[in-house]
Amino acid sequence: MAKKKSANIKLVLNQLVSDIFEKNNNQLLNYKQVSAKLNLNDQESRETILEILKEGKNNGIFLEPQKGKFKLKELQNFIIGTVDMTADGSAYIVPEDEFEKDIFVAPRKLKNALHGDTVKAYVFAKKSGRKNDGEVVEIIKRAKSDFTGVIKISDRFAFVIADDKKMMHDIFVPLADTHGAKSGQRVLVTLSDWPESAKNPIGIVKHVLGNQGENNTEMNAILAQYGFPLAFPPQVEREADAIPEEIPAEEIAKRKDFRNILTFTIDPADAKDFDDAISYQKLPNGNHEIGVHIADVSHYVIQGTELDKEAYSRATSVYLVDRVIPMLPERLSNGVCSLRPNEDKLCFSAVFELDEQANIQSEWYGRTVIHSDRRFSYEEAQEVIENKAGDYAKEILKLNELAYILRDRKFKNGAISFESTEVKFKLDESGKPIGVYVKERKDAHKLIEDYMLLANRKVAEFVAKKAKGKNKLTFVYRVHDSPNMETLNTFATFASRFGYKISTKSDKEIAKSLNNLMNDVEGKKEQNILTSLAIRSMAKAIYSTKKTSHYGLAFEYYTHFTSPIRRYPDVMAHRLLQTYLDGGKSADMEAYEVACVHSSAMEKRAADAERASIKYKQAEYLENNIGTEYKGIISGVTEWGMYVEIEENKCEGMIRLRDISDDFYVLDEKNYCIIGQRKKRKYQLGDEVMIRVKKVDLSKRQIDFTLIPD
Repeated sequence: MAKKKSANIKLVLNQLVSDIFEKNNNQLLNYKQVSAKLNLNDQESRETILEILKEGKNNGIFLEPQKGKFKLKELQNFIIGTVDMTADGSAYIVPEDEFEKDIFVAPRKLKNALHGDTVKAYVFAKKSGRKNDGEVVEIIKRAKSDFTGVIKISDRFAFVIADDKKMMHDIFVPLADTHGAKSGQRVLVTLSDWPESAKNPIGIVKHVLGNQGENNTEMNAILAQYGFPLAFPPQVEREADAIPEEIPAEEIAKRKDFRNILTFTIDPADAKDFDDAISYQKLPNGNHEIGVHIADVSHYVIQGTELDKEAYSRATSVYLVDRVIPMLPERLSNGVCSLRPNEDKLCFSAVFELDEQANIQSEWYGRTVIHSDRRFSYEEAQEVIENKAGDYAKEILKLNELAYILRDRKFKNGAISFESTEVKFKLDESGKPIGVYVKERKDAHKLIEDYMLLANRKVAEFVAKKAKGKNKLTFVYRVHDSPNMETLNTFATFASRFGYKISTKSDKEIAKSLNNLMNDVEGKKEQNILTSLAIRSMAKAIYSTKKTSHYGLAFEYYTHFTSPIRRYPDVMAHRLLQTYLDGGKSADMEAYEVACVHSSAMEKRAADAERASIKYKQAEYLENNIGTEYKGIISGVTEWGMYVEIEENKCEGMIRLRDISDDFYVLDEKNYCIIGQRKKRKYQLGDEVMIRVKKVDLSKRQIDFTLIPD
C-alpha cells in the first residue's frame, strides 16, 4: 500500500513541479506547501515527498535543499554523459553533446558510477577560478557488469580484485557465490547488487578461469575482460550443426557457375577459415577476367536466428597471440563456409574484366558456386612470384603484374601506406613464448590485398550510384575522415627532428610525404615509433551508413565485403547488396546505423584484446630475462615514466621516473620528452637508450626496465 501511495505522490508531484517551473522557475517551495497542495498531512507522506525531492528525478528538474526549502533548477543544469575515471578515483563526465565541456566529479559524488557508464549529472554553478564541477544523480546505463580478477577468500567472506585498472572498488562476494573458486585463482565475476550505503559492490562468480600464470587461464581472462564470450551458447551450436555441408542441385542452378574456371586461395600457413578466393581466365579479346569470390555466409546465417544474433553480438572474430575466437561456430567458419580446396562452395562474387593497364572494362556482382583448385600459403605464392615457376605460375604472375598497376594508381591518387611492424611469437607446446620474430609483408600479401580493395571499392560505388538523393540506398560503408591538422602538424614537427619533412599543404601532399616517410623509415630503428605516431595522428576508420570517403585509401567509395566469416559488417553488406540486386527497397537506415556503431565498438574491443595478449606474451618472454641488458628506443613518455621498445624483440616496458636517480625529471608533453630539472638532460621520443630488465608482473602484463646511464 505504501508503495502505491508513493507512486501516486510521484505522479502528482511531477505534474506540480512542472506547472510551477513553467510559470516561475525561481519560485521557492518547501515540502509542507507541496504536501498541503496534495492534501497529504501525515508525517509519512511528508517524508515520502522529501525523499522524492532528494532523488532529483522529477522531469529533469533538480530540487536542491536550501535551509529546508527547495529551489527549482533549470533543465540546462543537467547533462547526460559518459564516465571517464581517473587514477585517483575521481572522474570526468564526457557529455553526449560534443560542444559541452567535461564535468569534474569528486569520488564521493559519483553515486557508485563506474568507468564507461552513461550517467545523468547535475552541474553546479561555476565559481571563479574553478573547473566545471558536478554530481552524478542517476546511472542510466552500466558500461559493463562483468569483471575479471583474482579472488581472495577468508573464513567469512571473499572479494575479487579486478584486473581493470579503472575499476576502483574490490567486489565483495558472499561465500555461497564463489562457484567453487580457490583463493588466488582468476575468476569472472558479475555485479549483482550495490546497496546505496555500501562502499563496495556485491558480485557472483560466473566462471572460474583457472590458476594465475597458466596460458589458457590468462588468454581466457583477456577475452572475458574485454567482454568476449568463452563459448557459443548450446542453441547456436545446434543451429550450426543442423546446416548441411552438401549443396543442393537446385541451389547451384540459381547461381553463376565458376567451377570450371581456375580458382585458388592465398592465406597464412596456419589459417583454417578461408574467406576469399581468386579466379582467373584470359578472355578471347585479350582482356583478363578476375573473380573475387567471398564465402556466402549470408546464405547460411539467416537474420533473426540465434546464430545471427550471436554473430551480431560478437561482430568480429578475435585474434589473440595463440588462438582465434571466431565470430561463427567452427562448423561454419572452418567448415561449411570456408573455401577449402577441391570442394564446391557457395560464394558472393565481384567479377571484373581488366585490360592490360588494369582498367575495368566491365563488372558483375552476384551469387556463385566455385571449386578451389589449390590452397596456397603466402610463402608458397611468394616463391612462385620470385622464382617465376610452380603451380599456376603464369596466372599468378599476370595477377601480380595487374596488382602492381592497381597499387601504383592507388598511391598516385593519394592513398597512404602504413607498413607497421607486426610481431609474432614462437610458442612451445604449453603456449610459452620461446622466440619473437617480425612478420614480413611481401608481394603475395599485397596481391590479395589489392584485389580485395578493388572488390570493396567497386561494391560500395555500385550501391552508392544505384540511386541518389531521397532515393539513395542504405548501405554499410567503411569511412575514414581527414586527419586533425593540429595533431598532424605536431607529428610533422616531431618527424622533422629525424630529418623527415611532412608537407601539410593539401591531402595529396600529405599522402605523398607520409608515403615517402614510410619508405624511408623501413627497417630503421625509428620505424615503429614514427609509424605508430603517424597512425595516431589520423582519424579512426569506422562503419557508417553515411557515405563519406576513405581518406587513408583515397577512395571515394569503400565498404567491407570480403571477410564475412570474421566480420559482421561484411555479412550486412552482402544482405543489402542482394536486396538491391533483386530490386528491393532501401533498408531501414536507423537500424543499420545502430549496427554500424556496435560493429565499430566491437572492432576496437577486439583490437584491445589482441594488444593485451601481445603484452602478456612480451612479459612472459622477458620473465626469464630479468637482469638482461638490451638496446631500446623510447616509444612513449608520460608524467610517471617513459616507455622503451627493445629493438631486438620489440617488447615494450617502462622506466619509471622515480627510478632515474641522477635528476628530478618532468614531462614536456608538447615536445614528447622528459627533462631533468637541474642538469636539463633530455630523453625524447625516438632516442636510443640502454636498459636492463628489472621486473615483470605477469598478472598486470607489465614490464619494468632500469635505465643504464651513458
